[in-house]
Amino acid sequence: MLRFAVALFAVVTSSTCQRYGCLEGDTHKLNPSPEPNMHECTLYSKSSCCYADFTEQLARSPVIKVNNSYWNRCGQLSKSCEDFMKKIECFYRCSPHAAHWIHPNYTAAIQSVPLCQSFCDNWYEACKDDSVCVYNWLTDWEWDESGENRCKNKCIPYSEMYANGTDMCQNMWGDSFKVSKSSCVCLQMNKKDTMAIKYLLSESSEESSSSSSSSEEHACQKKLLKFEKEKGEEGEQTR
Repeated sequence: MLRFAVALFAVVTSSTCQRYGCLEGDTHKLNPSPEPNMHECTLYSKSSCCYADFTEQLARSPVIKVNNSYWNRCGQLSKSCEDFMKKIECFYRCSPHAAHWIHPNYTAAIQSVPLCQSFCDNWYEACKDDSVCVYNWLTDWEWDESGENRCKNKCIPYSEMYANGTDMCQNMWGDSFKVSKSSCVCLQMNKKDTMAIKYLLSESSEESSSSSSSSEEHACQKKLLKFEKEKGEEGEQTR
């Protein structure tokens, strides 16, 4: 799950490729395209970087493993925790926008994807009573000869492994994700992400990333609404 291939070459430097291509993971397409028959990850069915058959393994519940990465080394995840894990997996594997945050050293990886604080807190709340044996899911597993992940340490509750939602979001997958200072322009892994992603991919995204105070947050919300209105007007003009 989100196991990054170590790419020794082919670092993506083209902004066009980063915005409209896909990551270079083992299940990714070269470019996003519609997948109307997805079994899971349907948020990305209109433009997907994964194939529909990949999502079959996520459609079952409980999920046992994704490719060779087992999710149940410390027992089956609760349904609520599993749902959040699926959201993360779907984004990495299928989102047509994930490559915007491509890792500068590994073309199969992402870095510093901005997640909403509320998403991280809700994820932590959903998983806190489940058990886990690794702090960093990318580096802390022991991989056997068959390529399957094994625990090196004992299983403990998520609430003991991670201090809070911020700790979990920013360390569970290495530097793949960060908690955004803004509750306005950040990802929640649902339909609300549509305009936030468009704004993040715009030239003014850096300007909004520092919003933290109530006044700045209000300004951010206004900018997002203005951006949404402008995009709507652009759409009307092209018809």
